[in-house]
Amino acid sequence: MKDLLFDVADRASRYIEGLSGRRTSPSSEAVEQLRLLDVPLQNESIESASVLAELDEIGSPATVTSTGGRFFGFVVGGCLPAAMMANWLAGVWDQNAAYKVLSPVAVALEEIGLKWLISLFGLPSSAGAGFVTGATMANFSGLAAARHALLAQEGWEVEAKGLFGAPPITVIVGEEVHVSVLKALSMLGLGRDRVVRVPVDRQGRMRADALPQISGPTIVCIQAGNVNTGAFDPAEEICRTAKESGAWVHVDGAFGLWALATPGRAHLARGIQDADSWATDAHKWLNVPHDSGIVFVREPKHLRTAMAASAAYLIEGDGRDPCHYVPEFSRRGRGIEIWAALRSLGRSGLAEQIERTCNYASQFAKGLRAAGYDILNDVVLNQVLVSFGSEDLTRRVIRRVQEEGTCWLGGTKWQGHVAMRISVSCWATTTEDVQRSLDVILRIASEEARV
Repeated sequence: MKDLLFDVADRASRYIEGLSGRRTSPSSEAVEQLRLLDVPLQNESIESASVLAELDEIGSPATVTSTGGRFFGFVVGGCLPAAMMANWLAGVWDQNAAYKVLSPVAVALEEIGLKWLISLFGLPSSAGAGFVTGATMANFSGLAAARHALLAQEGWEVEAKGLFGAPPITVIVGEEVHVSVLKALSMLGLGRDRVVRVPVDRQGRMRADALPQISGPTIVCIQAGNVNTGAFDPAEEICRTAKESGAWVHVDGAFGLWALATPGRAHLARGIQDADSWATDAHKWLNVPHDSGIVFVREPKHLRTAMAASAAYLIEGDGRDPCHYVPEFSRRGRGIEIWAALRSLGRSGLAEQIERTCNYASQFAKGLRAAGYDILNDVVLNQVLVSFGSEDLTRRVIRRVQEEGTCWLGGTKWQGHVAMRISVSCWATTTEDVQRSLDVILRIASEEARV
C-alpha cells in the first residue's frame, strides 16, 4: 500500500507540474486512446499498480485541464493545494459523513466549516445548513425547506401527504433564472413551466418594479450572480416586497454568494442576507474538488423537517447529524475539504482570491474592448460576454479558440446576442495566463474576420 501511495503521489505531481504546458482540452488522439480502456471485464484480478498505470497513462492525457489557470468555461474553479491534500486524506479515511457515530471527525469539521461560512457570508448565526453535491442539490434542498414551511402554514404536511390535494404554491423567478433552479423545481413537483417569470433589465437583473402581486403560498427565487453577466438581482427591494406578503425568498448564489466574502464586491449582494434560504457551490470560487455545494436555511427546523428520516437501526447522536439536513444518507465528507480550504486561505486570502479573479475578468474585458470588440455586460464580477460582430463570426472564433487549446472559453446566447462567455474562477490563474489567452483570442478573431 505504501508503494502504491507513493506511485499515486508521483503521478499526480507530474500531472500538476505539466498543466502549464498542456492544452486545456485534450487532443483528438488522446480522446481516441480512451477506447483502450473499453475491454471485456477479465476473470482474473490485476495488480493495483498496473490498474493505476493504465488509468494514468491513458486517462490523464484525455482530461480537461480545468484545474489549471487557463480554463475559463462554465464558472469552474480549480483545486487549492490544501483542499487537494484534504481530499486525498479524506479518501484514505473513507468516512461516511451521515452520522456522528460513523465519523466524529467528518461531522466536527463540517460543523466548524459551516460556522465559518455563515460568518463569512453574514448569514444568521442560527441558520441551518448542509453539504451537498452542488448548487442544483443546494437549490433543491432550500426549495424543499420552503415548500415545507409554506404548506405547513396552510396546515398541510407535505412530507407525509405529498402534493396530491395540497394548496398550490406560486413560484416567481426572473426571466433569466438558472436551469438548476428549474430542475430543482421539477424534482420537487412544483413544475418548471408553472413559474411566473418577471422581466429583467439589460444586465439580466430581475426588475423589482415588475414583481406580480403576491398572495397565498409563494416562493420568490432571486439570483446572486447571473450566469452570463454576473449581475445581482436587487435583493433588498425584492426581499422587502416579498416579506410584506409572507413569501419565502430563495437565493441561487452558485458563485455570486462568494462576493459577500470580499469587501470590494459585497455591495453587489446588498440585501441578500434578508432571504430565507441560500444555495452556493464550494467547487467554484472556494476552489475545492468536485463535487461540493452548500445549502443554508434561516430556520433550521424547516430544512431538517424536509430532509430528516429515521429508522430503528440508525444511531442518532445528541447533536447535529448531517444526514438530516441533506437529501442523502451515505455521503462523502465534503466538509473536510471545505475546512482545509478555509483554514488555508483565511478571510483575507479568500477575499484576495475572489478580488484577483474579478480583476482578471476586467483585464480580459479591457483587452478585448481596446481591440474594438463589443463587451455586452457590465463586468462587475468574474463574467465577461464579448461579441466579435456577427453571430457566425463569433461562433467561429469560439470554436477555433477551443480547438487551438491554449485556453478554453464557452459560448452562449444572451438577450439576442451570440457571445463568447469568459468565466474567471480558478485560484491558479495568473496575469500571464490572461495575457497569453488574450493574445490567442485576438489573433484568431483577426484571422477569422479576414475570411
